[in-house]
Parts: sequence; C-alpha cells; structure tokens
Amino acid sequence: MNLFFPKIRLESLPLMLAISVLGALVAGVYGILHDQITYSISPEYFTKMKFAQFHYANFHESDRVFVAIIGFLATWWVGFTAGWFIARLIVPQTSIKGAINQSFYYFNIIIFITIAAAFTGFILGVLHTVDYSYWRPMTQMFSITDVPNFVTVAYIHIASYIGGFIGLIASIILIKRKT
Repeated sequence: MNLFFPKIRLESLPLMLAISVLGALVAGVYGILHDQITYSISPEYFTKMKFAQFHYANFHESDRVFVAIIGFLATWWVGFTAGWFIARLIVPQTSIKGAINQSFYYFNIIIFITIAAAFTGFILGVLHTVDYSYWRPMTQMFSITDVPNFVTVAYIHIASYIGGFIGLIASIILIKRKT
C-alpha cells in the first residue's frame, strides 16, 4: 500500500472523506479553543498580525469571534490531512464502525501530543531570555509593545503545528504496528 499515491477502492472513498472531514472539524474546534487561549496571552499577536493575515474572513464581529474564525481556518486543513492519512490506513482493514472508532482514538493521540507540544511552547516562551533581538525585526514591523507575550504565543503556535505533525506520525506508526 502506497501512503502517498494510494490505490483506493471507490466504495472506500466516502468513508475516507468522512473521516477526513471529521478530522477537519476536530482540528477546527481545537484551533478555536487554542486561539481563544493564546489571544488572552497576547492580543497583539492577533490584532497586529493574524487579523491582517486573515482579513478576508473579517465579518466585523467582535475580536473574540474573529479570533475563533482564525483558529478554525488556521487548523481545519491539518485535521483534514491527518484524517486522510489515518483513514487511508484503517478504512481498508476494518468495518465502518471500527474505522470511525479508531479514527477518534488516533485523533485523541494527535490532540494529546499537540497539547503537550503547545504547553512546551508556552514554557519555552515564558523561559525565553530577556534578549529579544532575534524577534526585533518582526516586533518592530508589527509595532508590538508586549514583546514577551507576543513571543510566547509565537512559540505556542509553532509548537502546536509541530505537535500535530508528531502526533500524526505517532498515529501512523501505531496503525502500521497493528497491521
């Protein structure tokens, strides 16, 4: 079985896509919650950077609603991709109910590792030295006034994506061990 260029039985495709969409929804909800927390740490990370990046999704609601939209848009694709790879490995080998149950199991692994990575990013950000010279070009470009919290949130966001990737790799390894 080729993970990147699979031969997919047509009857498996709807379930695989459903699991991918489920992964997108799980990741999107995670992104909403994640960004609500990180907005509380550094509103400037959003108001001075992310709001501009996601300007097309600004429906002129409150900042918190916009942050939720950003959280969903920034993460749904990670969950869709993870769901696709997980579905590709488990759907051909199990029933519909088994595939859905296993998908939730592996999504939980990914979420757990992602949360652990985000927490690690938070610790690294909080423990950052007082020398923020590396961050100066970015913080000056965005006129950041609370540099330590901006950097902490940057660490959290980067670590979360890394955690999602590590969680997916761990899930793939666990699935492959079972087969």
